[in-house]
Amino acid sequence: MGRELSEAFAAARHVFEEVDEALKQKLSRLMFEGPEDELTLTENAQPALMAVSMAVLRVLEAEGGLILADTAAFVAGHSLGEYSALAAAGTFSLGDAARLLKTRGRAMQKAVPVGVGAMAALLGADYEQARDIAAQAAAGEVCEAANDNAPGQVVVSGHKGAVERAIAIAAEKGIKRAILLPVSAPFHCRLMQPAADAMAEALASVAMNAPKVPLVANVTAAAVADPAAIRELLVRQVTGTVRWREGVLFMKAQGVDTLVELGAGKVLAGLAKRIDKEMAGASVGTPADIEAFLASI
Repeated sequence: MGRELSEAFAAARHVFEEVDEALKQKLSRLMFEGPEDELTLTENAQPALMAVSMAVLRVLEAEGGLILADTAAFVAGHSLGEYSALAAAGTFSLGDAARLLKTRGRAMQKAVPVGVGAMAALLGADYEQARDIAAQAAAGEVCEAANDNAPGQVVVSGHKGAVERAIAIAAEKGIKRAILLPVSAPFHCRLMQPAADAMAEALASVAMNAPKVPLVANVTAAAVADPAAIRELLVRQVTGTVRWREGVLFMKAQGVDTLVELGAGKVLAGLAKRIDKEMAGASVGTPADIEAFLASI
């Protein structure tokens, strides 16, 4: 993960070195060489994903002269990606973003004992259906809509028994498919309140600048540029629903016609197409992607 970028571009290499220094950890070695089961621990995966996104951005700046404030109308990120978006927009330093995500990963993992919580994707359900199913499944436990990713792709989160009941109810209601997700904790629900408290404390001590480009926040699906408001929304995000579908539609309503995903994978560009077929999307994560993207602009 990120190794090809590091070998091809000094700007990417510098990002990985800076993240290693900030964390006092050779995260880059873990990213490049594994072991995979250690990299996928949420306290490592979160800063690693941010590092790759920022490495791609720094390469685009160094190789293509890209200036985010002149190129983008908004920044946005899905869950932990919100920190990547804010680092890109200059709200956080790279080192602070890495440290915050390390703290966030640890706090989220610690909030709920392993095996107590679960998450499930309801494929074919819309957001309102998923909320109704979650409410019906709760039965005195926690079960909530966690991610509204795209039409027909909503994730519920909460106590394992309640999430399993949601899967059964979804089947009864004729929802196309409902599957447990291979996650280590029930993210974006009330069970994450201890992690939200930890992030409130961590964010209170970090310097924050106004973003050069407004952020479309997960929990409001609207633009925000005030650092104090962003701090509050990042805390709420730990237990709140990621309103990704609405966020993309908000950007479209503001005149955005192209979304560019920077970093590992192509999930968000795929979701954008499902949300609005007219929305152009590009994923930039490898040296070849960078070359093609720079040629296109």
